[in-house]
Amino acid sequence: MITDVPGIRVGHATDDAGLTGVTVVLCDRPAVGGVELRGGGNDVVGLDFLDPRHLVATVNGVVLGGGSRFGEEAVYGVLRYLEERGVGFPVGPAVVPHVPGAFLFDLNVGDPRARPTREMGYEAAKRATGGGVAEGNVGAGAGASVGKLHHIARAMRGGIGSASARLGDVIVGALVAVNAVGDVRDPDTGALIAGTRDAPGGRRLIDSARALAGGATLDRFAPPAHTTIGVVATNARLGKAEAAKVAALGLLGFARALSPPHTAFDGDTLFALSVGDLPADLTRLGLAAADAVARAIVRGVRAATSLPTLPAARDLAPA
Repeated sequence: MITDVPGIRVGHATDDAGLTGVTVVLCDRPAVGGVELRGGGNDVVGLDFLDPRHLVATVNGVVLGGGSRFGEEAVYGVLRYLEERGVGFPVGPAVVPHVPGAFLFDLNVGDPRARPTREMGYEAAKRATGGGVAEGNVGAGAGASVGKLHHIARAMRGGIGSASARLGDVIVGALVAVNAVGDVRDPDTGALIAGTRDAPGGRRLIDSARALAGGATLDRFAPPAHTTIGVVATNARLGKAEAAKVAALGLLGFARALSPPHTAFDGDTLFALSVGDLPADLTRLGLAAADAVARAIVRGVRAATSLPTLPAARDLAPA
């Protein structure tokens, strides 16, 4: 899990009735951060802090949330939590925490009026621990869905998952909230795990990538409603540009586990955080991050639970 990286903590806050939530990744020490964005529907805030030209060299965590653009509200609760504890960039008598965030569209699954709030952001930060990470339909994964080639009626539940990989003493962990337009595949076998179903009440999958290649189209039936967002963290020493490169390589994990990834209607976003001092080969580290990302995607979807009209991977008929 991402918390296998020393100094990384994760907390969730979930609205089980509205089916939305927020997940917070906090760092025990200021982290050097980077980010990579793919697709055409990204919903992000605070990316200026990750620019090598920015005065502030580090960030204090990352927020992942539901609620689409409304999810940004949760960031301010995290900032309040950190400020109360004196965590942030010192500016005279004050400290200013720096926390970027990314948000997925879940307004078509639960109550469209339910959004992550400042209080939920504060609560998720308060709950952040370095132990096991809850997976499935919690936090940012509460209202996540996958397989929306034929809209939500034939989709399935997504979720949030976590995994890690090691290169000797170097650890890289991933946390991913899976809300893709495409299907989820086992990165080792290529088998479909969850995705677009053959009918609104069906329990068998079609192959979304094959259907698109055969002429199916993705209609703009709603605001961009397909976003997979995540964080990788490592105890390797990275600069901002190197962290951005690890995030870019880490997105290879999206390509291994999502089919297809990075469409014009996806807002795929991956942050990278460096919280250590160990040397590491950048390419090997990025490929290890991709492996952790792919496995985190699969874990999140396999941990999902069904809704009356939105089944989970565990509900599918045998292949």
